[in-house]
Amino acid sequence: MALAASALTPLNRISNANRWSQVSSRASHSFNVSLLFEKRGIGFRNGIAAAAAASSPSPVIEDISQKEIPQRIYTWPDNKKPRVCILGGGFGGLYTALRLESLIWADDKKPQVLLVDQSERFVFKPMLYELLSGEVDAWEIAPRFSELLANTGIQFFQDRVKMLHPADHLGMNGSTGSCSGGTVVLESGLLIEYDWLVLALGSEAKLDTAPGAAEFAFPFSTLEDACKVDNKLKELERRKFGKDTLIRVAVVGCGYSGVELAATVSERLQDRGLVQAINVNTIILPAAPPGNRETALKVLSSRKVQLLLGYLRQILEADLVLWTVGSKPPLPQLEPCDRPHELPLNGRGQAETDETLRVKGHPRIFALGDSSALRDMNGRILPATAQVAFQQADFTGWNLWAAINDRPLLPFRFQNLGEMMTLGRNDAALSPSFIEGLTLEGPVGHAARKIAYLLRLPTDEHRLKVGISWLTKSAVDSVASLQSTLSKVLSGS
Repeated sequence: MALAASALTPLNRISNANRWSQVSSRASHSFNVSLLFEKRGIGFRNGIAAAAAASSPSPVIEDISQKEIPQRIYTWPDNKKPRVCILGGGFGGLYTALRLESLIWADDKKPQVLLVDQSERFVFKPMLYELLSGEVDAWEIAPRFSELLANTGIQFFQDRVKMLHPADHLGMNGSTGSCSGGTVVLESGLLIEYDWLVLALGSEAKLDTAPGAAEFAFPFSTLEDACKVDNKLKELERRKFGKDTLIRVAVVGCGYSGVELAATVSERLQDRGLVQAINVNTIILPAAPPGNRETALKVLSSRKVQLLLGYLRQILEADLVLWTVGSKPPLPQLEPCDRPHELPLNGRGQAETDETLRVKGHPRIFALGDSSALRDMNGRILPATAQVAFQQADFTGWNLWAAINDRPLLPFRFQNLGEMMTLGRNDAALSPSFIEGLTLEGPVGHAARKIAYLLRLPTDEHRLKVGISWLTKSAVDSVASLQSTLSKVLSGS
């Protein structure tokens, strides 16, 4: 196999140590991960150089930027009713649409709702880890939008957003009327005129912090990412079956995503693998409740996960690098115009909103979830978590109802209900905020987490299907466990 030449950056020549330095090719079927954490002043800065096998050719991306796509105009069914366009079908977008559907409307005020997402499936992201452990099936946590919206009046388009042209910056007060709030252009060439717009595009992995990371590291934020990681692990398991060599996995980042991945992968590989979790911070889960952090440390230690934290300088070898560092909201660009009407964005590319979740300066545009930079009472930006998006979707749906009916909008107030994480097939940690110091862990925490997420699934019909499926699997596993126990007892007697 022909391999690309190694291009590791010498550690003593890294010019900017607060970035991951480089990812490139070194040897067949393996990675070299070169770590550098430098302590400067009062903070830590970090760099990483990782090398990956050139076992598959780099993807060829066709340049379509110069192609002209004929533009078509979307025709709404009713020109007199309000038109709501929701961009993004994650927790924020889908649940806002379902909230609008559930509210009581006057016949002439009930809005027409159009949901746009690049995928054909809604993905319940907090349970992607269970795909790697085999605990859930894809249909349970990633149902098709067509199935979820079948009994609603919500229209769905699978497409990507190319451009926005808001018109509410021209002095409109946000009340209903015949004037359009703006237009959206999709990559297919479809132009959608709206009265109200909801930005809920979520976030995507940020792999441009290290040269080569996009080519050789595996992100873990979408259904496609999870399937790729699962397929890669299966390939490694087949290749090294019956051999003495370990499957080496490096997880970059020790926030919730990194720790959950490290715990899940280490449980799956058991004695056949070695998982190393890398973090510039001296602790894992720095923002998590102490109970969750302590439980995670105990589980990772029991599964012999190596934690590489803080100040170190070391070269590692890995067969698979999982990247959980950084994310960015993919907000579309605005149409060029003589009048300055750019969306106010912060340094991470999130839209600045007021307390009613409306984008500042744009009364017809709401933003929530990862697309929003709403701050709490202490001036800190709310975390980009599913819990925040759930609650914001509820408020966004209500505030759209209020705006369309000329009623006062409600200020959003985040209620932290606690934090939970999976640590394996029968292990989890859950720290409710309403009982200080309590952490549910092990099988109890695992069961509580699954019940909480079952109740959060999008529709009653889907919840029922998934609930029956999980109960059936639980019964089968219980019978199998009982049979195994009886077999051991009988064989020992």
